[in-house]
Amino acid sequence: MTAITQSVDLDRRGRIAVLTVNNPPVNALSQHVRQGLRDGVTRATADAAVGAVVVTCAGRTFIAGADITEFGKPPKEPGLHEVLALIEQSPKPIIAAVHGTALGGGLEVALACHYRIGVKTARFGLPEVKLGLLPGAGGTQRLPRVVGVETALQMIVSGEPIGADAALTHGLIDAIVEGDPAAAGVAFAETVVSERQPLKKIRDLEDKLAQARGTPDRGPIGANQLLAPTAWGDFDCAPSFPGCRPYAAKDWSKP
Repeated sequence: MTAITQSVDLDRRGRIAVLTVNNPPVNALSQHVRQGLRDGVTRATADAAVGAVVVTCAGRTFIAGADITEFGKPPKEPGLHEVLALIEQSPKPIIAAVHGTALGGGLEVALACHYRIGVKTARFGLPEVKLGLLPGAGGTQRLPRVVGVETALQMIVSGEPIGADAALTHGLIDAIVEGDPAAAGVAFAETVVSERQPLKKIRDLEDKLAQARGTPDRGPIGANQLLAPTAWGDFDCAPSFPGCRPYAAKDWSKP
């Protein structure tokens, strides 16, 4: 096992690389986590012996929030958008193995991966709206492409997470697994590599959007607004905004 940063390790299990985030208590997206993901993905995909990469977390939860200690300070590189673009553009499959909660930026990390699996008790959501915020790293654009506009609207506007069963039904995850998420992720990755399954980039999915395009707006936020990049485009929630503080401070891994 190799330490990429103080909070991200890279391990090889046969032809599968495993990136493990360990930034307790909730594996917040600190600068060293973002850097570790960026550098770890870069190193793993450059290794000819690696066929796929699994992103997982130690402790009780997947990535479940921002790092409050960075708020009110100048942004630190790399930004989350850079990390997600690197993951999505990887020439090798990247699988998110989720336990606990994948919320906010954590869900956006998972959405950038080509495949997602979760344990039975995992939860997935974009709770920013409860604090008057919008998802800032592609969640409003990727989520409707994978779960459909109706479900995406419900999740974004209500801020309520969904469980693993609903996530599987709506296509947000590819499988519900048992036991250790990392081990399950490796097994899933082995199947992807062996069967030469394609890189599933959510940004390229259109089928679940087709039925919503051109439909009348429903309420204050309709399908057309959700699909319009100018209205719900990718943008970062500036760390200097005081409204971000309670979102990052809250332990979203707890019910």
